[in-house]
Amino acid sequence: MFSPKEIERYARHIVLHGVGGPGQQKLKAARVLVIGAGGLGSPLLQYLTAAGVGEIGIVDDDEVSLSNLQRQVLYGTADIGRAKVESASAAIARLNPHVKVTALHARLTRDNARAMAGAFDVVADGSDNFVTRYAVSDACFYERRPLVTAAVGVFDGSLTVLRPYEKGPSGEPNPTYRCLYPEPPPEGTVPVCSEAGVLGALTGILGAMMALEVLREIVGFGEGLVGKLVLVDALNMRFETLRYRWDPANPLNGTATAAS
Repeated sequence: MFSPKEIERYARHIVLHGVGGPGQQKLKAARVLVIGAGGLGSPLLQYLTAAGVGEIGIVDDDEVSLSNLQRQVLYGTADIGRAKVESASAAIARLNPHVKVTALHARLTRDNARAMAGAFDVVADGSDNFVTRYAVSDACFYERRPLVTAAVGVFDGSLTVLRPYEKGPSGEPNPTYRCLYPEPPPEGTVPVCSEAGVLGALTGILGAMMALEVLREIVGFGEGLVGKLVLVDALNMRFETLRYRWDPANPLNGTATAAS
């Protein structure tokens, strides 16, 4: 049940066709794990908090630095030197005291990914490296958790949703992250943002879009992004959606795995 304060806080959702009271109850009962409290994680955490997600887990082992503030809008100058999960938890408490926060000051690895992902209902990955992305996506496959994952480049970004433990309407398995990206790019071929730069507002766009997909996964409105990759071109303000399919050669739910 909602308190009178919660009813007033979430009034615009409660009257919204496609969400309503039942949808808001689903949000209140949901537990979402956010990987990375940086450029993507900052707006993502803000919108999940404002929407009334019941519990938000935050995984990050970094501290706030001055160079973060150009795009990581969850923090302020006074937060410099403070652990991001600590600063993010405080910001969430200021925005919505009804949201429970589980702060995990740690780096997600292959060793702990399944335990972390399995403890939540939905996982949202805003990490900035392929090692983490593969570890998260594999863990979500084995733990049967929907994954919302996004990435940004200098002036571009991408977003998709993964449910590879389920089958699509055709009866074919849904694609995995490894169907989309079979192998990580060779080390050094993708420059980090400290070298190439990143447009601050672009991370805000992609982070907000991640929040929308998380809410869609919880509430169930509209058509999701399973098997679809949204590409954002910030230089020309263009959005394009590409479809991708299950690759039978992928090592998670491919034919060789099924045969074994």
